[in-house]
Amino acid sequence: MHRKPYLPSKPCQTCQRPFTWRKKWQDYWDDVRHCSQRCRRNARQLARQARDDVH
Repeated sequence: MHRKPYLPSKPCQTCQRPFTWRKKWQDYWDDVRHCSQRCRRNARQLARQARDDVH
């Protein structure tokens, strides 16, 4: 069985949990900032709320 113990990982910008490299991200791993669609949506909502609070 092939285990993948040495895959790169980095923290999610929204939840701060570490997430590991996936093959589908191989071409743009440096641009991936969130671990899931849920975190990406939450980040957008938080940014929108912060922008609205300023006005």
